Amino acid sequence: MTIFSFHLVKIPFALAIKGLFANPVKKNTKGLVHVEYMSAMTLGSPIISTSRFLITQVAIFAQWENEGALENYLKNDKFGNILNKGWHVRLVFMREWGKIKGFKIPKEKATLENESSAVVAVTIARMKPFAIPRFLKWGRPVEKLVRDHTGTLLSLASIKLPNTVSTFSIWKTEKEMTSMVHGHSNMPKPKRHSNAMKERDRKDFHFEFTTLRFKPISEFGEWKGQQNFIPTAQLNKFE
Repeated sequence: MTIFSFHLVKIPFALAIKGLFANPVKKNTKGLVHVEYMSAMTLGSPIISTSRFLITQVAIFAQWENEGALENYLKNDKFGNILNKGWHVRLVFMREWGKIKGFKIPKEKATLENESSAVVAVTIARMKPFAIPRFLKWGRPVEKLVRDHTGTLLSLASIKLPNTVSTFSIWKTEKEMTSMVHGHSNMPKPKRHSNAMKERDRKDFHFEFTTLRFKPISEFGEWKGQQNFIPTAQLNKFE
């Protein structure tokens, strides 16, 4: 059964610089379907700021043929050992909007136990270079909405130069996430996301874009001194 994983880890500066030019996760890794290697960003931070591009904080989103392939990589690969010292969550696929090359979207779709279960959302976009200023104008208010939302358990953005941007968020419930998407959440200026989507429909920011929704099945390690972002009772359950 194919699974996805999302990793956060802090790495040495020299390794981070090297990672800007060459992905340390080898494409021919046994059992790896596809991987996106990115540098973390703080959602909603000023464009020119030290928190906008956190070069030594790495975000990796990957798809594996099965959980055994991920386990083998973390235990036996040099960079996998580094990832194993950070935080990661393992995920099974639920829904997809849009398309992006590399990943093999499963036909099987997981379901949540109930409406109170946590859900994970990942977006990945390949930006049109000349659309980046307009994207930032519409995107930063959305980043702040997600960052400050009472329904999120963990949220961040990431980037791979020159033009790949991504967001990752864990939500307390699917309902809170979808309410935010459609502009119905109980937050100041709740329509920031829906307005940005209307602008995207008017004139797209990207030449490739996808939003993926997942059911979390297990969580490991800690990030910035925190662990167990997802309630333990909701993990290790397949459907």
